[in-house]
Amino acid sequence: MNLSEYAAYDALGLAELIRSRQVSPRELRESALRAIEARNGDLNAIIETYPDGAPGAGASAAPEGPFAGVPFLVKDVGPHFEGIKCEFCSRLCEGMVAPADSNYARLVRGTGVQIVGRTNTPEFSMSGTSENLLYGNTSTPWKKGCSANGSTGGGAAAVSAGIVPLAHGSDIGGSIRGPAAWCGGVGLKPSRARISSGPMFDESGHGMSMTFVQTRTLRDTAAMLDCLAIPQPGDPFVIERPAEPYAAYASRPPPRLRIAWSAAPLMDAPVDPEIAAAVEECARCLDRLGHEVSEDAPPVDLAAIDAACLPVWFFDFHRRLDGYARETGRRVGPDTVEAGTLHFYERAKGITHTEFFDAQATFNRIRRRVGPFFEKYDVWVTPTMAQVAPRHGIYGMNVDLEPAEFLAHEQRPAQFMVLYNVTGQPAMSLPLGMHSSGLPIGVQIAARHAREHVLIGLGAALEEAMPWRDRLPSLHVSKLGSG
Repeated sequence: MNLSEYAAYDALGLAELIRSRQVSPRELRESALRAIEARNGDLNAIIETYPDGAPGAGASAAPEGPFAGVPFLVKDVGPHFEGIKCEFCSRLCEGMVAPADSNYARLVRGTGVQIVGRTNTPEFSMSGTSENLLYGNTSTPWKKGCSANGSTGGGAAAVSAGIVPLAHGSDIGGSIRGPAAWCGGVGLKPSRARISSGPMFDESGHGMSMTFVQTRTLRDTAAMLDCLAIPQPGDPFVIERPAEPYAAYASRPPPRLRIAWSAAPLMDAPVDPEIAAAVEECARCLDRLGHEVSEDAPPVDLAAIDAACLPVWFFDFHRRLDGYARETGRRVGPDTVEAGTLHFYERAKGITHTEFFDAQATFNRIRRRVGPFFEKYDVWVTPTMAQVAPRHGIYGMNVDLEPAEFLAHEQRPAQFMVLYNVTGQPAMSLPLGMHSSGLPIGVQIAARHAREHVLIGLGAALEEAMPWRDRLPSLHVSKLGSG
């Protein structure tokens, strides 16, 4: 199998080749490793590979899983996968290894995927770009030297470049959806509590963070959600599931939906006119598909959200870093963490319990204000990112900015995403447009809590009506020698 043939298949397609004995798992592993060797010099998406199989107990792929033999990449965040390094792309944590599988890791292993490597992120997954001092910068496969977004930039770049069809992703403020937008892939943030955060945590990120995957197709998204959305013993919340498997919703048109759309900015930062036009074109397409479409938006107080995110995201952050320092025998300082991270470390020392609980009360008010909008409409369509991928060096953790200033700076392109980490609703980025710069445009669709199946059905309809499968980036593995 040459790399062009390998990269032409999505994950379910590769799994079917294995089941029909047209290829072996070993051949697919070798193809993925060759793709990494051929393209990672341009992308810097993968920071470690496992030619002889991923380390750790239970690392052998499940032979009967629906993705048996399919190559997969793990994000350098966690801890998740026993025996695999988890360095958070930080000099402070260099050499650290995850001590045990999380529920997520165990369920991923149960799908049958082969873990072939570990992907780049920003330090501690705190920035909207995968640039760090330990491993360097990850490029979008559409243009070398431009950001792949963050924090799942390495995984999204690798998937869109055809290196692997699936990669681990996590999202506390847009870290699955933003990379999907800037890399031209599919990125679903599931509903709060849809995928277990146990056993280390009841809820990751105090309920704001969800872990899932980066994909290229809706059917891979749906099939993987069927595998991972399984409540685990001790989970504090078990939310409603749809009547059928998610895969069923990806295979048929959705019912007529009430859909609102808007491309108006949520803060004093512009939306690129071509991105706004892509959202409007999506709305026109949905109208042609028979849905009830209106231009409308809920009341979103982004300034209040940002102010509340800081004490929630970084409550006890200093103690977390101090714990890593004890584990590695290092000290938190300018030689071990980046400049922006150090500012957050110092700010975290002053975050009080009162600030934390006041922020949670703010989140409650925001949820109650936004909730009625999603009773009026089934789906809200917006940009995923307000701007296309910029050159490296504009965002990242190695900046001398105080935390509030840092968040405001990074929020400008990412203004449409964090709402759903607060409300707990599912949201998904789809690669529905192309910019005149040659960079992809992501359009975000969001639904009520526990309605991932609505997004999957609608996304599959858009995948057919506004197809992206044949749009390949210049650094795709099928274009070796020309990209």
